[in-house]
Amino acid sequence: MKKMIFAPAILFTALAVAACSPTAQNEAGQAADAISADINATASEAAADTSNALDAAGSSIENGAAAVGSATDNAVDAAGAEMDRTGAALANGAEAVDNSM
Repeated sequence: MKKMIFAPAILFTALAVAACSPTAQNEAGQAADAISADINATASEAAADTSNALDAAGSSIENGAAAVGSATDNAVDAAGAEMDRTGAALANGAEAVDNSM
């Protein structure tokens, strides 16, 4: 980030010095090229970092959704089993009442 802030100042200074002589102009051009290459490399790195972060976030979301789905399935299975046990107990109770009459 600091490079991007100082880049215009360095470029301006290089252009001011470039008015002095052909050698200074050549050096100023090289400095401008180096600054441009540095800015491009920084931007490319930032884009790659952002892409990697988005990929990681997507994976985390997918993993979280899978965990929620699995937990929901387990809860439904447990509720179904409990309902089966309750139904069996009610049936046994009803049979006991019928047998006692």
